[in-house]
Amino acid sequence: MNKKKGCVWMLALDLLLCGMLLFSGIFYRESPEKEKKVMSTNAKAVQEKKQTKEKGKIALTFDDGPYPNYTRQLLAGLKERNVKATFFILGASAEEYPDVIETMYEDGHLIGNHTYHHVELTTVGREEFKEEIVSTNKLLYELNGEYPQFIRPPFGAWEKGLETELGMIPVLWTVDPLDWCTENSGAVVERVVTKVKENDIILMHDCYKSSVTAALEIVDILQEEGYEFVTVDEILLD
Repeated sequence: MNKKKGCVWMLALDLLLCGMLLFSGIFYRESPEKEKKVMSTNAKAVQEKKQTKEKGKIALTFDDGPYPNYTRQLLAGLKERNVKATFFILGASAEEYPDVIETMYEDGHLIGNHTYHHVELTTVGREEFKEEIVSTNKLLYELNGEYPQFIRPPFGAWEKGLETELGMIPVLWTVDPLDWCTENSGAVVERVVTKVKENDIILMHDCYKSSVTAALEIVDILQEEGYEFVTVDEILLD
């Protein structure tokens, strides 16, 4: 075979291979319309997954603090997780640990009133109960320049009409894991994560080591499930 014929055969072979590749690409490549449809379906699936994971807002609340070591540990854990909570504090404890109250304010938590000495309305009577609340309000104002708007009455005991007299909003709860009567943090976690739903207000205490451990584990689990932790005003007023 001479050089000229060899070049012709090589050219023919190249054209044949190009044709085969072109045909293969046309045969296997999806149409632009079908590609757009697939991309749209994938985007929709991602969006649906995202919407499924977002389960709504819940509020984590703590009573009876501040307690020096455990409350500080809790605040550090919440800050690390970018979580805001609501603390219903005792005036006597706030007076003893004003630096902890300052940290709460600086970290963006909501602070509410829990009376000065953890007194129950039905035990001390209406007037003494009001004095306990007013004293705590004054102390918090001295510490931060703000009067608290929310109150959690000890044991949930409250009388209608006090809202107007005190200019405050009572806050109870919807989930109570009874963390104050057990040192089993795992049991506390289970009681919360198996019952909680959107717009729930969880009652806990920051004066027990097991409660702090449980609270941070609850946050980790429920954030992974798609819940957003907010302060109680976002649940009650939004």
